[in-house]
Amino acid sequence: MHEDQVPTSVDLVRRLVAAQHPRWADLPVHPVAEAGTDHALYRLGGELLVRLPIVGWAETQADSDARWLSVLEPHLPLDLPVPIAVGVPGEGYPWRWSVVPWIDGHAAEPHRLDLPAAALDLAGLVRALHAVPAEGAPAKTGTSRGVPLRRLDATIRTVLHELRHELDVTAVAGVWAAAVDADAWTCEPVWIHGDIQPGNLIARDRRLAAVIDFGGLGVGDPAPDLAPAWNLFDAETRETFLGAVGYDDATRVRAMGWVLAPALTGLGYYRDTRPDLAAAGRRRIESVVADAR
Repeated sequence: MHEDQVPTSVDLVRRLVAAQHPRWADLPVHPVAEAGTDHALYRLGGELLVRLPIVGWAETQADSDARWLSVLEPHLPLDLPVPIAVGVPGEGYPWRWSVVPWIDGHAAEPHRLDLPAAALDLAGLVRALHAVPAEGAPAKTGTSRGVPLRRLDATIRTVLHELRHELDVTAVAGVWAAAVDADAWTCEPVWIHGDIQPGNLIARDRRLAAVIDFGGLGVGDPAPDLAPAWNLFDAETRETFLGAVGYDDATRVRAMGWVLAPALTGLGYYRDTRPDLAAAGRRRIESVVADAR
């Protein structure tokens, strides 16, 4: 997926575990097919999961998860993958890595959920996360999710020009401009997950059970955490979710921008390497534009 991606393997995981966490050295190791974009995942026995960053932007996540997920977990209504152990570089692998509990279930695709119940459950998670005291928490910086959208404006306008033959860029640019111009978040910054979408939610028995992949964790504008309104829910349950979360119209409009930004940049980035992700991004763009009409 990435030009600078670090290779991993079952053998590498076995060697790292044996050298650094020998109590698990005899457990079988198997790759997990449903990996994301910035970590390789390996089952370690039946109850553990090894997470290895594969690209530089994810290299700090093991330490962030170890520091903060145990703080957040008591406040949240869904399970979190709180690290059990953190590994260090070794065996030719360059970054810190983690061992977390394996959470049974499947990605929370809409057709596998009770959507009305999920809308309320996820709204409860978002409200709870945003209410956790944020003193000492890492602030959002640069162009990461949760900063003012205007910081991304030049980049997104360039991307829109590049995609002018693939999308109705006039319609998309109108939604983007409205998001950039919407009233800014002027209250205290809140904890945000930053990337709540079906692949980062685990479901069992048609109900949400866990939220995973906290690579976007930090404090900032809550708007990015409203993204499931367009990346998970249909028109009816979108309103259920947004109504239960309870933010104002300006936050909703900014949230639409936070759906567009990663979807637009991902169209070109993942077109050849992960066409499924590019297609998901296109559907999210279409959902936002349709809702804005």
